Amino acid sequence: MNDTKPPNPLTLKDLQEAVASTAAALRCRRKLQPGGGAGDKVFPPTFAGAVYAVEQRRVFDNDGKVLAQPVTCVVLDTVQSQANRMEQALQEALDGGRITIPVLKVDFSRWSPTGKEEEAQRFVDDVGTITSLQAPHRVADAILRDSEIEEESGGKKVKLPFRNSTKGKALNTVSQQNATALYELCPTALIFGMWDSTGPKGGLGAKFERAMVSEVIGVGATVDGLVRGVRRDPLEIRAAVKVLKPADKNWSLAAANAKSAVSPSEVNHSSVPFPKQRDEKTDKNLYAGATIEYAEQLTTLSLIALRRLRFPATGKTSPEIDTAGRTVLAALGLCAATLAFESGMGLRSRCLLWPEAAMGWELLEKPGDTPKKFSLTGDEAVALLAAAVAAAATAGLNWERVPIELAPQQKLVDLVRLSQLEATKEENQDTK
Repeated sequence: MNDTKPPNPLTLKDLQEAVASTAAALRCRRKLQPGGGAGDKVFPPTFAGAVYAVEQRRVFDNDGKVLAQPVTCVVLDTVQSQANRMEQALQEALDGGRITIPVLKVDFSRWSPTGKEEEAQRFVDDVGTITSLQAPHRVADAILRDSEIEEESGGKKVKLPFRNSTKGKALNTVSQQNATALYELCPTALIFGMWDSTGPKGGLGAKFERAMVSEVIGVGATVDGLVRGVRRDPLEIRAAVKVLKPADKNWSLAAANAKSAVSPSEVNHSSVPFPKQRDEKTDKNLYAGATIEYAEQLTTLSLIALRRLRFPATGKTSPEIDTAGRTVLAALGLCAATLAFESGMGLRSRCLLWPEAAMGWELLEKPGDTPKKFSLTGDEAVALLAAAVAAAATAGLNWERVPIELAPQQKLVDLVRLSQLEATKEENQDTK
């Protein structure tokens, strides 16, 4: 009989006390297996040179004792990728009406030429809307910098480049000692980090470290098994029959001995051949996947990093307001991680991971003491965030509740459109 008491749900009071105390962090550490079960192959991400990130790491057993020898591990998801997945989970929750958080969005669909003379200026592929949760550098991204916002000036509405607007200028003075403007406009930058290197100050722009860090590795990895496989063409089209491949994709059969003739595979006909077994540049085997003993995800929310942030309101600082703002950020980070990962992770094709147990959080409160354990479901995380935001508002710290709408500047539209046109060209220099 298992008498282990399940961990208590994390409450707002628990989180407030943790943030206000000297606790170091909240962490979640759990094991996962491939979706197909133990021993099923997983496909790690590839890095420069088409290789996996294979490392020797120290691994601890269930009793916390380090194994005698380092274990071969492979990175299954990087810190940056995990942050993107958490931000995407927040975006989906925002779109679904589950949460309300500040977000800036650039709507490319608002740029829609209708005249015949402008038909050639249309996008090849619809860009839609990009938000500060999707932009690579969050609120400091060049997409937002090169967009404009409409605001009141001298009794009339004018369009200004975002960083020249009232809200944009507020970002020019943010720092750890004055993070209020960033809290109001893009609090996720205070969780996942930001460097305002594209702003007016360039390399001297404000920097904020990551408070939330997460990574997934495959432990006990065996990377072998060469790339293999072929898909047979039901039409049995042969490579000996050549075609012409113009830039407009309107291919045609090639005359005998045509200089620019290519194989039908260049226009996506014929069987898919066996791929190369070795990289010609590095002379290394090209591998297809890995088997692992198990995967491990380690997610850490640094309360120490959050305590470095201050949120002066109306020109004054207050310990109560600072704690309220830090608590909101902690709740936001926990909400992002829980929504993104509680039901497992589909990292990429053939890399679906299923957790061995539900997510649980440990509070690293005092050295030498056993960490307190808390549970937190997605619904509980959403409710926790809402309660923390309400408490901060009562303390005098508010944030934007309606998305801030931007429109791309014409030069950004032209850059995107010309880049799309360039991407549609199918010219193959090797066949000329």
